[in-house]
Amino acid sequence: MLFNKISLGGADMKFPSIPDKTPFTPLVVMELAEDTNEEAVTWLTSRIKDTQQSGGAELMIDRLTLDDNQDPKKENQNIFIVGASRERLLVGAEDVGLVKEFNDGSMRGFTYANRENFKGFQGDGDNFLSMAECQFIVKHELDTLRARGETHVPGYPKIRLYPGKSVVRRIQSKGILVQIFPLHDKEELKRLSSMWYQNVQLSFQPLDDIRHYFGESLALYFGFLEYFTLAMVPMALIGMPYYLFDWEDYDKYVLFAVFNLVWSTVFLETWKRFSASLAYSWGTLSRKKAFEEPRPGFHGVLGINPVTGRQEPVYSSTKRQLRIYLVSVPFVLLCLYLSLCVMMVYFSAEGLVLGLHDEEPTFWTSLLLYVPSIIYAVVIEIMNRIYRYAAEFLTDWENHRLESSYQNHLTLKVLVFNFLNCFASLFYIAFMMQDMQLLRQSLATLLITSQILNQFVEAFLPFWLQKRRNKRVHRRSGKVSPDQELPFDQQVMLEADMSTYLGTFDDYLELFLLFGYVSLFSCVYPLAALLAVLNNVTEVYSDALKMCRVFKRPFSEPGADIGVWQLAFESMSVIAVVTNCALIGMSPQMKSYFPDSETQLILVVATVEHVFLAFKFILAFVIPDVPRHIQIKLARVEFESMEALKKKVMYTVLLGNRPAPVPDLTKEKA
Repeated sequence: MLFNKISLGGADMKFPSIPDKTPFTPLVVMELAEDTNEEAVTWLTSRIKDTQQSGGAELMIDRLTLDDNQDPKKENQNIFIVGASRERLLVGAEDVGLVKEFNDGSMRGFTYANRENFKGFQGDGDNFLSMAECQFIVKHELDTLRARGETHVPGYPKIRLYPGKSVVRRIQSKGILVQIFPLHDKEELKRLSSMWYQNVQLSFQPLDDIRHYFGESLALYFGFLEYFTLAMVPMALIGMPYYLFDWEDYDKYVLFAVFNLVWSTVFLETWKRFSASLAYSWGTLSRKKAFEEPRPGFHGVLGINPVTGRQEPVYSSTKRQLRIYLVSVPFVLLCLYLSLCVMMVYFSAEGLVLGLHDEEPTFWTSLLLYVPSIIYAVVIEIMNRIYRYAAEFLTDWENHRLESSYQNHLTLKVLVFNFLNCFASLFYIAFMMQDMQLLRQSLATLLITSQILNQFVEAFLPFWLQKRRNKRVHRRSGKVSPDQELPFDQQVMLEADMSTYLGTFDDYLELFLLFGYVSLFSCVYPLAALLAVLNNVTEVYSDALKMCRVFKRPFSEPGADIGVWQLAFESMSVIAVVTNCALIGMSPQMKSYFPDSETQLILVVATVEHVFLAFKFILAFVIPDVPRHIQIKLARVEFESMEALKKKVMYTVLLGNRPAPVPDLTKEKA
């Protein structure tokens, strides 16, 4: 097999070229079903190769050539590698609205005509785009490949097509397209791994390198994980002496609770500023939001989209609302009820064990006291995972048209259940039983057990399974050591068998629950922050390991912030104000100030709570979400864009309503 060394994204990478054909850098892999009709394969590949003027994607595609050692009967023959010419990628960068740094230091939307005015563009733009950006562009062009005059997929009369329908999304929803994923770059991955997780060191994560390889959304997650961990260090340092010296007297935790309430607000507001700085430097803060296409799983009767004028499935919003309120909402309420029933079973077991210990206290009965909490923590994790599958099934069944709407409804379902399932027992112990010792024990057990289970299920188990998979592939290829480089075709097959990364949803959910454990009951268990810091330090390394060694490389996703999770964390911090104020009001020290009037105590606690909430919202208002210097840069670019538009309109009027000349890309390529 021949190799073509191409410089892409600032690094020299060695990729195979196709003998006797135009060499290109393989960026994306498309796997079709093994029994795909050859007529459909020929049609799809020709549409991908066709020029844009002909309605094609103007990309390069070729079937993966298997090594002689591979058994054609055992391997899927319908695996294709996709790439693009350098000029096509640069034109695509403008199509997707990529924002890059201009020569004057500002961030501007990239245009092919002005490409030489962008910083870092030299010669023919060899090093201008990162590999992740190139793969994102290829994915976008494939997604926007639309049907022309075809009434159905060739070879499949029942799979209908209509003008304007995304071809790739259609065949993906019908099972013809099994998967599409970007290829790993082994050399770049080794370099990133060595500076990220392979060497344990006290240093910041290489966020720019993570973004360069995996994209902005994933880099923002790791940035938030690091920021959250560093923000909890003061909480951990202050909480340790409270835990060591004032364990039995939680009345003295009032100052710690007050510090916690201020900390949660400052942390979330300063994070927004930090994420805005990151997003601006990465070109996503000012990036225009792309028009959202229907989800692959969306279905309905054929109609006309009033925005685009194209034919596409239409589904009644009334039917969707009926499904949500008559099926989904009752199902969620039923799950919440079952969660409360499991909680009451846990309390019954806790009372039984406590009774045994009181009758005959021994070393073994003292250990037995922790068994119900540990079992309950494991049951909580199992219920969360089972409910997650049910929530995904329900949200799919609701038939949301857009991916953003689907994600919002799924997030709401999962957050409501996980919040009640994880924290209901703690609220019951704190405010109904008012047993602070049991609350500390339950909180510690839930926190530690959930951390251990998550690390095992999300990192170590998948890594072990993938390691076994790698050994089988290397043994089959005749490689002795797993570190030896595989032939390109076998490397593609190995990556095709890797697990698919499903996004940052579960990672953010884990941090959200951890934030709840730390902030809700801080005045009772100050050591929670220290345990959370230790968990997050290991989380950084385990998440980095699974992204580099366990999962397929995900497509880069542009992101300017952490999205709906910012609202989720802020909502949790508001609940934390109410919870901590109520716990302080329940303390014997506070009750001693109002021995004869419980109503007066409640009014004082409610007043203090409102003061804290007011302070929280004032602080959020005073601290700008975007730093001042970035606001000025964004305003300057907006002003210059408006001025340029005015000049273009005046130019058009002076020419007698003739449009201004557009640069000819064909001549520039020549």
